Amino acid sequence: MPIYPEFTSKFEQKHEINFLHCYPNGYLKYTDLCNLLQLTAGKHAELGGISFKDMMPHNQTWVLSRMLVEIKKLPKWNDTVVVKTWINSLENSRSIRCLEMYLNDEKIVGCETLWAIFNTKTRRPDALAVAHEHFEKFPIKATESSVDKVNLQNINKTIFEREVHLSDLDVVNHVNNVKYLEWCLNLINPKDVLNQKISSFEMNFLKELSLNDKATIKQFENSFSISKEDKVCFALQLNYK
Repeated sequence: MPIYPEFTSKFEQKHEINFLHCYPNGYLKYTDLCNLLQLTAGKHAELGGISFKDMMPHNQTWVLSRMLVEIKKLPKWNDTVVVKTWINSLENSRSIRCLEMYLNDEKIVGCETLWAIFNTKTRRPDALAVAHEHFEKFPIKATESSVDKVNLQNINKTIFEREVHLSDLDVVNHVNNVKYLEWCLNLINPKDVLNQKISSFEMNFLKELSLNDKATIKQFENSFSISKEDKVCFALQLNYK
């Protein structure tokens, strides 16, 4: 478990927004926003020796359980943003990590995430097998609200069905968490996305979807669920300005 000399308990990373990250209007996609936040979290974990590679010998990986993203505005093509991150808490099989995105020293995004340590053999939560005491924990919030459960009540109108394809899977061999968000955003009014009407969104990741699984997407107002055989795998709450 190597700890890099440049490791610090608070970490920040620059990202240049390129055209592959953007919608047709030139602004960062909500899905790629989530990817940049997670890439920064992953880099911090790598520097501190608690990354996916460090956990692989123990048959463990990090799995995102909940994610809350609050957005003041989105960066655009050719902007350079800074993402800052720290661990709020880490106990047993659960960790809360906070992230913030800055543009020209202005905070434009706040994010709170809940992660679970997942055993890749048992497919169950597991206590972290690698040392993390060198990570100082900072009980500082990055968002106005706290990451929580999405209310699944009343989400019962089926609006789309799809099969899981190879391109949906990630290195853990299940549907990548950002794919769920992408599927749902593709079903709302494009003007709400392109005009940046979304002020925040909250996601819960409840069960895995694998290759060739049949997924059912349901909606009630601004809430969505994705299910397999009537068991909810994902829930999304969109909030508008």
